[in-house]
Amino acid sequence: MGKVAIGVAVVCGIAVAAAAAVVVHRKTKKSGRWVKAMEILKEFEEKCGTPIPKLKQVADAMIVEMHDGLASEGGSKLKMLISYVDHLPTGREKGLFYALDLGGTNFRMLRVQLGGKGRGIVNQQFEEVSIPPSLMTGSSDALFDYIAAELAKFVAQEGSDFKQSPGRQRELGFTFSFPVMQSSIASGTLLRWTKGFSIDDMVGQDVVAELAKAMERQGIDMRIAALVNDTVGTLAGGRYNNKILGTGSNAAYVERAHAIPKWHGLLPKSGEMVINMEWGNFRSSHLPLPDYDHALDTESLNPGEQIYEKVIAGMYLGEIVRRVLCRMTEEAAFFGDTVPPKLKEPFILGTPIMSAMHQDTSPDLKVVASNLKDILEISNTSLKMRKVIVELCNIVATRGARLSAAGVLGILKKMGRDTIKGGEKQKTVIAMDGGLYEHYTEYRECLENTLNELIGEEVSRTIEIEHSNDGSGIGAALLAASHSQYLEMDES
Repeated sequence: MGKVAIGVAVVCGIAVAAAAAVVVHRKTKKSGRWVKAMEILKEFEEKCGTPIPKLKQVADAMIVEMHDGLASEGGSKLKMLISYVDHLPTGREKGLFYALDLGGTNFRMLRVQLGGKGRGIVNQQFEEVSIPPSLMTGSSDALFDYIAAELAKFVAQEGSDFKQSPGRQRELGFTFSFPVMQSSIASGTLLRWTKGFSIDDMVGQDVVAELAKAMERQGIDMRIAALVNDTVGTLAGGRYNNKILGTGSNAAYVERAHAIPKWHGLLPKSGEMVINMEWGNFRSSHLPLPDYDHALDTESLNPGEQIYEKVIAGMYLGEIVRRVLCRMTEEAAFFGDTVPPKLKEPFILGTPIMSAMHQDTSPDLKVVASNLKDILEISNTSLKMRKVIVELCNIVATRGARLSAAGVLGILKKMGRDTIKGGEKQKTVIAMDGGLYEHYTEYRECLENTLNELIGEEVSRTIEIEHSNDGSGIGAALLAASHSQYLEMDES
């Protein structure tokens, strides 16, 4: 019996030793993979670095491109489009004005009652309508007839709390957020469609004329007083409250007319002109762009274009996070031996999901866990892994926010607002529009803190950053008012 007992003990001993060896091997393999994953993250973080000297180089490169774009058409990666808005709303405008804001798969209609000096916006109403996908690739007439029919219904619902002066034609500001070459405040030729629209017979046509014809077919008696880009609209909506710079993933600002060499017309009375920069197309060797950004650009619909936008804009931030997670899984089995199928889907990780994960304050990061499970179908993640994902979101958002701040610094320097002139009281208000700035708190705070760091404490006291909610729609109505055919009558 004793012998048998010893035999069993020996066999068990071998079995235990073998199992221990497997565990040690697995642990070594697992820790090796973790080290590799952390190396990938660390390398990405280093390549996304935005130290203050680099940000100042980006700002200076932006200024060079701004000068070149103002000097001649096609002279720069920045279009620096002349908006033909040479006077922004003053706050003295009064009356009823409409706006139509077309910038994507929805359009908004607004009516705004202005009370004149000291009263501002007395009343406003808006309605949002989605555009059927078939109309986004159909004909110009079909799209504009649909929009005009909805506008006719909206006008018909005008209540008694909105008052139009007797004998006056209604006036409308048209925000059209697609690339347009403007030839006056109320005319502009469509250069190309973006955002999923593709209506060939519209390219090269005057968008104001097309909308006016459709309104006439619907029996709407209304004059289109101003055609504006959404960023110019945001600036106008802001200027009503004293703002001079509007930005999203584009920027517009007020330039001195004599600093625009490519302007060949008479200098405007105001001596100023709003410039729509189209800054998303900025690029510079100073932008920190790891391989992930180059791959995203190569596989995009517009390779080689909108490089700055692809690093700072809400549309792309979550996609960069997804690409890094893919690499970490392919090369370091971060989510296991195979890449989860959902993680391979481009743009599945939207920036709202990224911001929710980044801003997860629960001790066990359950928001991160639930998003991984619901969106990417990845469950059983450890807290250590979830912390890495939060850190990755932080790296991507920080780079985007700090590079946005560098762009704003470039504009402030071009306007001479980055320093305080002796004894001069100055105030600069920056109007920010868009969901990224509004909802992504970490991004917003990082942008503001970085700008303060770049301009210093004294100048930062003269600068105010505000969120301009629905700036582009209200701005279009205000520009219709400031370019009204009845303006001189009202001001006399």
